[in-house]
Amino acid sequence: MAAGDVAGGKTVAAQRQAWLVFEDEAGQTLRPPKARTWGRRGHTPVVPVSGKGSGRVSIAGLTCYRPGERSRLIYRTITHRGRKNERRSFSERDYIALLDAAHQQLDGPIVLIWDNLNTHISAAMRQMIDARDWLHVIRLPAYAPDLNPTEAVWSHLKRSIGNLAVNGVDHLQAIIKHRLKSIQYRTDLLDGFLAHTGLTLEPDTT
Repeated sequence: MAAGDVAGGKTVAAQRQAWLVFEDEAGQTLRPPKARTWGRRGHTPVVPVSGKGSGRVSIAGLTCYRPGERSRLIYRTITHRGRKNERRSFSERDYIALLDAAHQQLDGPIVLIWDNLNTHISAAMRQMIDARDWLHVIRLPAYAPDLNPTEAVWSHLKRSIGNLAVNGVDHLQAIIKHRLKSIQYRTDLLDGFLAHTGLTLEPDTT
């Protein structure tokens, strides 16, 4: 059913000459993700982390595909500093601002594929989507990360910062932006992330 829904999205995108856009979110705290490395036998390498300070970087990303066009990665970050009453996730307005920016950058209609996060399906979000005739939304079924190429972006990012100790949340955000920018220039990676899902850009004709 999930693959069929996405195949329907490809058909809609082809009919509208639209971009097929997959959205997903990720986050990273000051604690570095674990990763493999080389070391002397019997001596496990240790990366010291101070444990001081707090903070988190949230990322919302779009992987964007259209036949004949260079694949794109568009993203936004929010830095959380642990302040009182600070929102810890993207709001509806944050998401729609990202989509509006993508629409301008891609210069074409968008068929958006994303999951059933509460913020994605709220009444406020539906109202904002309905006000944009260039935007068509398809929701993925629950527990289907294997159909979303943006998930592979986060996996690649976290591998690249494995065992990396940072000195604060601003340092962390700068590194994340630098690594994501490098992915933006790697269309081969973005195309590979889509291929890994088993999906293609060609609409079904049967």
